[in-house]
Amino acid sequence: MTPTPAERVFRHSLDLLLAKDIDGWVALWADDGVFEFPFALPEGTRRLEGRDAVRAYIDGYPGHIDLHRFEDLVIHQTTDPEVVVAELRGVGRAVATGRPYDMPYVCVVTVRDGEIVRYRDYWNGALVADAFEGGLPIGART
Repeated sequence: MTPTPAERVFRHSLDLLLAKDIDGWVALWADDGVFEFPFALPEGTRRLEGRDAVRAYIDGYPGHIDLHRFEDLVIHQTTDPEVVVAELRGVGRAVATGRPYDMPYVCVVTVRDGEIVRYRDYWNGALVADAFEGGLPIGART
């Protein structure tokens, strides 16, 4: 199956995260893009609105999580060519603790005109807290 533009943008976003190119990753976002975390811990961030909010949230990411690779990537194309659903695992380590970081994700991403307009990130906040020995990194607190 030929990748949709949404799939190409999502795959590129993963490459940018692995390269720790936060500026490049944020540049993929629409000015009014929305980043949502439906399974966030009670004290965690649940919704970010706008590219500037996304940047503020993700800016310190490489200093908190040393992401080595993504595994088990499966991208499901939908009936809407602007939407992809992805299953994957992010593998690396928590910088502050040295503990393993092994996070399964399900992402529902909407891309319009080459920019991310909505990103719903379903991840397990308890696994993040464990990797950081109870703390939440990268703006995960509200």
